[in-house]
Amino acid sequence: MTERTDDLAAALFSELLMSDQMARNRLSRLLPKGMELSHFGVLNHLARLREERTPAQLAKSFHVTRGAMTNTLAKLEWAGHVHIRPDWDDARRKFVSISPAGLRARNQALATIAPVIADVVERIGTDRVRETVPVLRELRQSLEGDA
Repeated sequence: MTERTDDLAAALFSELLMSDQMARNRLSRLLPKGMELSHFGVLNHLARLREERTPAQLAKSFHVTRGAMTNTLAKLEWAGHVHIRPDWDDARRKFVSISPAGLRARNQALATIAPVIADVVERIGTDRVRETVPVLRELRQSLEGDA
């Protein structure tokens, strides 16, 4: 890479990392008491999929270790937000689904954070955000390919 390309890459990742940290801090404060961003992420993922997933599949989707996902799922199960059942064909595997209480918690959290995110989109401009999303998606996919 040239020095100019290096500078551009450094600026890009600096902005991404700072934006990520600021978004996480802001959204974490808005979530219902006891809910963490990781909890919301899993609940949102399960709500959007509308089907069961194994803990290993969830760990892969979120790019975390199985141990980290097991910890998150244990907290969600304790809160009554997910159901974890054995695989009837293979006792070593489990399946996770969102519970009705989990769906309500996810919807409540989404209702709280959506206006904040919408305000940011409004300030930046919907057209600019619409143009940026594909670039960010391509960047994410490129990074996933490197993993």
